[in-house]
Amino acid sequence: MTGAAPVFAALGDQTRLRLVARLGAEGPLSIKRLTAGTDVTRQAVTKHLQVLAGAGLARSVPQGRERLWQLRPQPLDEVRRSLGLISRRWDESLDRMKAALEE
Repeated sequence: MTGAAPVFAALGDQTRLRLVARLGAEGPLSIKRLTAGTDVTRQAVTKHLQVLAGAGLARSVPQGRERLWQLRPQPLDEVRRSLGLISRRWDESLDRMKAALEE
């Protein structure tokens, strides 16, 4: 589960979460497209994308004179597994508590 910690940290920011959602829904996008219609500067989006890249969630790919950013969904699979494990452990704890209270 320790591999999921950087992903959780990266997704803990509302702007980064929106960027992940857009990249997941729309596919690879340039910073220009990611900032269009928002009040977030290109510099801020670049910094957020670098955090996502550091967590393994995004990568940039050169295309002509610009770079496109794309989502890397593999780290989300590890997060999903981690949350499943936490959920199962929580359910087991609640079942034990219920059994103890019923005795």
